[in-house]
Formats: sequence, C-alpha cells, structure tokens
Amino acid sequence: MKLKKIGYILLVILVGVSLLATGCSSKPAQQPAAPSGEKVIKIGLITPLTGDVKTFGESSKNGFMLALEQAGMKAGDYKIEFVIADDRNDATEAVNVADKLIKQDKVQCIVGSVTSKATIPISEVTNAAKVVQISNTATNPKVTVDNGKRKEFVFRACFIDPFQGKVGAKFALETLKAKTAAVMFDQGNDYTKGLAEQFKINFEAGGGKVVAYEAYAQNDTDFSAVLTNIAKQNVEVLYLPDYYQKVSLIGKQARDKGIKATFLGGDGWDSNEIDWVAMEGGYFTNHYNSGDTRPEVQKWVNEYKAKYNAVPDALATLAYDATNLLINAIKTANSNEPDKIRAAMQNTKDFAAVSGKTSFDADGNSVKAAAILQIKDKKQIFVTTVAP
Repeated sequence: MKLKKIGYILLVILVGVSLLATGCSSKPAQQPAAPSGEKVIKIGLITPLTGDVKTFGESSKNGFMLALEQAGMKAGDYKIEFVIADDRNDATEAVNVADKLIKQDKVQCIVGSVTSKATIPISEVTNAAKVVQISNTATNPKVTVDNGKRKEFVFRACFIDPFQGKVGAKFALETLKAKTAAVMFDQGNDYTKGLAEQFKINFEAGGGKVVAYEAYAQNDTDFSAVLTNIAKQNVEVLYLPDYYQKVSLIGKQARDKGIKATFLGGDGWDSNEIDWVAMEGGYFTNHYNSGDTRPEVQKWVNEYKAKYNAVPDALATLAYDATNLLINAIKTANSNEPDKIRAAMQNTKDFAAVSGKTSFDADGNSVKAAAILQIKDKKQIFVTTVAP
C-alpha cells in the first residue's frame, strides 16, 4: 500500500510540474490585438529573409518597419497591424506565404516582394483575391501586366526593366561610346532575362552590336567556356543584369580570362556584399543614391543611420517608399477596403518619395528618374540621373 501511495504522490507531482512547464512555455511574439471597436488594417510584408538574396530582404524589412514606426502604426483612422513573411526568393514559397497572409492572417494589403521571380507569382494570388499589393523592387513588366491585361490591384515603387535596360544601353552608347557588347543572363530568372532583352534591343537600335548573348542556369558557377568565347570578341561592354553574388562570380572569372570590357548592369548589383575588387570600374542603373543632396534624401539617410547604424541601400529606400505610398493611399481612402485603397493608389500623383516624385501610370508602374552609379574604391559613386 505504501508503495502505491508513494507512486500516486509522484504521479501528482509530475502532472503538476508538466502543467506548470506548459503554462510557462514561450510563445511566438505577436502584435497585441487592437482594442475592441478600433478600426484596423492589416498589412503583410513578403521579403527574402533567407536564401540567396537575404541582404535584400533585411534591407527591405528595415525600410518597411521604419515607415510604419514613423507613421505611428496609423493610416488615417486605422491602426496598422503587420505580419512579415519570408519567401526565401523562391517562387513556390512566395505563393505559399502569400496564400497564408491572405487566407489565415487576413491581410488587406501586401508590400513586396523584392525579386521579379517571387513577385510575379505573388501578384497572381493577390490580384485574384483583390488584395492590394505594392512591390518595392520587382522590375519585370509581368508584375503588373499579364498578356496585355492590367492586374488592377498590383503596383510597384520602382521603375521597370524596359526603362532600366534602355537607360543602360543609352549610357553604353552615348557615355561609354561603346560599339560592341556581350550580354550574359540567367535563363530562369524573369528579372535578368527582361533586362538582357531590353539592353540588346536598345543597344542595337542605337547602332551598337551585341556579339555574344549567352544564357546560364541559376546554379551555374563555372563560366569558363562562355567567357573564353567573349574574350576572343574583345567587346567594349559586358552587360551583367543579375544579382550581386552572381555578377561578382562572373566578374572575377571574366577578369581572370583577361576580359577588359567595362562591366554594366542593373539594380541587382546594389549590395555591400558585391566583390568590390572584381567589379571595380563597373556601372549600374539604380533607383536612388545616398549621396543625392535633395533634403528628403539626406533626411532619410540620417534617420536610417540613427536607427540601423548603416547607410540605406536602394532596397531599404524603395521598401520605405512603397510602404509610405501604401499608407498614403489608405489615408486618402480612409478605409480598409482594398478596392478603395486600390483606387486611391492608382490616382497618386507626384508623391514626395525619397527615390523621387512618384506617380503611377495606367499599368501601376512608378514613373520616376533612374540613377547611374559606378563602383569605385569600394564605394558606389553617383554619376548621373536619367529622366523618363
């Protein structure tokens, strides 16, 4: 009997300890729910916090959060609640997190994502669900238009690839005085394909000749064969419209092959993790430069540095602009109804964004100027601005 009694007591103690442990277990951090009766709007951020362009995602998250904090988590009469999701720069994961934000978290608006290959499939989800989406940096035209049909609920805070490719080609022809060029691009990435196509079209339309137009796969790391061929062509410009980690790899191998061409690319170069040595002297098109003397730019740079102890890149800046454009549309509509927010967004004119006064064209694309930057002495140096 004593043994049974002791066993019973031990069982009670174990159950009690178990319940106590369960009661003290940590829970995921969540935003406090709004008080009953308070008007609320839920905004999601989709960005790559892990994966091959995670620095882009971290910058975008910083810009998003700073915009919300400066707004006091309010837009008009509405308290802002937010949810952040990581798409890993993967198209399938991007769709999964978009579905979750819309169906489970019940967001009415989404900021993001960063790359075109993730943002295009997200836009199919958001537009079908009639949830307002604004991408900060996805530049492929398919983000807002599919087969000539406007996705009415989708916008972007950046300019698009046709403009960026045209600016790059014009700079190569008129400033670099180049007559020949080679182009390398990721055949599975809508962003790099779009820039490559537009550069080739505009460079040749301006009298230049693209003597090599070479595709590669995302996971390729050895470009010896292609670069050996390009080296023989003695081209003046090598156009590399990919993200910083890939162009760094290609750039180093190109220099090792003796290629002396000037490197040229797009906004995907904008990262402090680019190979400064390999890409020295190269130029790229971008949306903004921290050295711009406009008061709104310097105010933004100082505020970002005070918060994050770093100079904001274009990813952070455009996420900040995209979030503020969305907040402005919500305030203008003074509603959490996506259709009213969509209408207010479409009618936005000359919004004073950090990256320049912003309006939206009929396809939901931002109309603004582009900057040309050069990589020099381990820095990004502002060269010129090209208006639309």
